[in-house]
Amino acid sequence: MPGNVGMREVARVAGVSVSTVANVLSRPGIVAPETRLRVQQAIDRIGYVPNGAARQLRGVPSPIVGSVTLDLANPFHAEVNRGIEDGLAAAGCLVLACSTDLRPDTETRLLHLLQQQNVRGIIISPAHPDPAQLLEVSRRGTPVVLLDHPKERLDLCAVAVDDALGGRLAGEHLRELGHRRIAYLGATVDPGPVTRRREGLRQAVGEFLDVRMDVHPPSLGEAAAAAAGRIVALEPTAVVCLNDTAALGLLDGLAALGVRVPEDLSIVGYDDLPFARRLAPALTTVSQPKYQLGLAAAELLLDEGRPGHAHREVRFQPQLVVRASTAALAH
Repeated sequence: MPGNVGMREVARVAGVSVSTVANVLSRPGIVAPETRLRVQQAIDRIGYVPNGAARQLRGVPSPIVGSVTLDLANPFHAEVNRGIEDGLAAAGCLVLACSTDLRPDTETRLLHLLQQQNVRGIIISPAHPDPAQLLEVSRRGTPVVLLDHPKERLDLCAVAVDDALGGRLAGEHLRELGHRRIAYLGATVDPGPVTRRREGLRQAVGEFLDVRMDVHPPSLGEAAAAAAGRIVALEPTAVVCLNDTAALGLLDGLAALGVRVPEDLSIVGYDDLPFARRLAPALTTVSQPKYQLGLAAAELLLDEGRPGHAHREVRFQPQLVVRASTAALAH
């Protein structure tokens, strides 16, 4: 029976040593490809299933990595998580993906649960403004990689996008089109990346009409649609949204009010999600490398276990993608 099969039986069938089987299971990169194939074929043939708890008792790192994002229902975080999964696949890791919905108490609970599972590491988009608990998790021996968050002076690895630049790109684009009365659609509780976008916009346009939604994921689109009336009442000529999901909701709300985009109001999103180019009108947005963010975070996490590892930051640059939802201000 498969439950009674051990590594010795796998080694006998594959014609290799027990230590080679162990290396294929825990450090496949150091085993020759043809040998890995023979061992994997033997595992499949006899139905061997490694005992995760026993492997950890022998000092083999857990294959489980925790991915803690703000909202897995958001296609942005889903694509980032896909990059994390692909980046960890070659190391034989399984990604346990969780959402905090921007709630610090949920983040704290998830961190405790993941540590109890002795995960290999945690990749996290922080919801809590204080990094103290993340530093404590790292100090206790569980590697932590910050996702979509700058390293700053923290003793952690980080992968980030220059979100302040992204906000500036959106603002400069609208100013070049002649817009001066610009609104920003954000939330009462903005995560760090969104706060930095807001500041970048301020650098580009000075003061703007600050519209806040009291909302947590996954109801962001509905909240943005409901905010359309408040925005129209302020009489802006353009709106920058905290992300594409909010922009989609706002477009729905404006359509219900009979407001034309871009003839009456120009709209800019952020993220460049797949649906952005298929909207009518197609959405002008700030693009960031979602999948590459996840890949880079996975590589940093794997590097945590290598000799001589030093904490570092990988920084990406956003790009403005101009489509049909923005137009020059009519005089």
